[in-house]
Amino acid sequence: MLKRLVILLARASLLAGVAVGAVLAQSYPAKPVRLIIPFPPGGSADTIARLLAQEMSKTLGQPVVAENRPGAGGNIGVDAVARSAPDGYTIGLAAAGALVINQHLMGKLPYDPVKDLAPVAKLADIPIVVAVANSLPVGSVQELIAAAKAKPGGLAFGSAGNGTAMHLSGELFKLMAGVDMTHVPYKGSGPAVTDLVAGQVPVAFVDLVSALPQIRAGRVKGLAVASGKRTITAPDLPTVAESGVPGYDAVGWFGLVAPAGTPNEVIARLNAETVRIMALPEVRDRALLTGAEPATGTPEEFAAFISSEIPKWERVVKASGAKAN
Repeated sequence: MLKRLVILLARASLLAGVAVGAVLAQSYPAKPVRLIIPFPPGGSADTIARLLAQEMSKTLGQPVVAENRPGAGGNIGVDAVARSAPDGYTIGLAAAGALVINQHLMGKLPYDPVKDLAPVAKLADIPIVVAVANSLPVGSVQELIAAAKAKPGGLAFGSAGNGTAMHLSGELFKLMAGVDMTHVPYKGSGPAVTDLVAGQVPVAFVDLVSALPQIRAGRVKGLAVASGKRTITAPDLPTVAESGVPGYDAVGWFGLVAPAGTPNEVIARLNAETVRIMALPEVRDRALLTGAEPATGTPEEFAAFISSEIPKWERVVKASGAKAN
């Protein structure tokens, strides 16, 4: 009799939980939602976040208010999300730096990227390109590797700055290709491309959208994209992996997160809205214009992706001795 009573109570508790979750999903949101953007206004991440806020406001029935909280490589804004109440009324954008790289570059962070945050959905990838100056007599990744091996440390590569995805993609290339090149950090991909065109730096790992106009104009040579698959933006460019460095895969990315403990029903609602919005033709087109390629999925897929990226970039940071600006 006691055993039967326990079973009945357990079933009742489960049904009650399901009922509460269903009510929560239907009633959420009951007030405005804050979307924290850990970057300054402008740029692909900020543009997409504001598009997301605009479209979510239409279907959630409450304003989604975008708030820029830049600084410390994205840490300040992401920390604000992590410290917020886990009720779905504060969500935030987070990029590779704040979720997987900064903890290795900067030591202990004010938040734990895994324990203090709940992944909602990946939003987009930022393709990176390996480009060389016209004055460098190489026309392929294999020829670049040969040139670098012929003169260890003699070739320099520019990037968007110390600790950026572009910098670390170059360090990963060095590790996997077995070459030694000297890193030259710039304040963004734009200045690095400018010096590449002028021949001041022979090689650069930069975001594709910054370099593509110069590649198309023939002012620099695009050798390959760093991502594991070809990009939508420049499908004619091969990948580094198919150009002689098997398994190489490096890409900038960002996604949507919430404070850990946010109810699963709320996460599921936000995920469904995000996936729907990123598939809208007008949003997709705007994203591509900024150099971001929409790449969404489930919360579980985003969590698994983050988990796979952490040890990968930890190895690169330790091997390269990279430090944050």
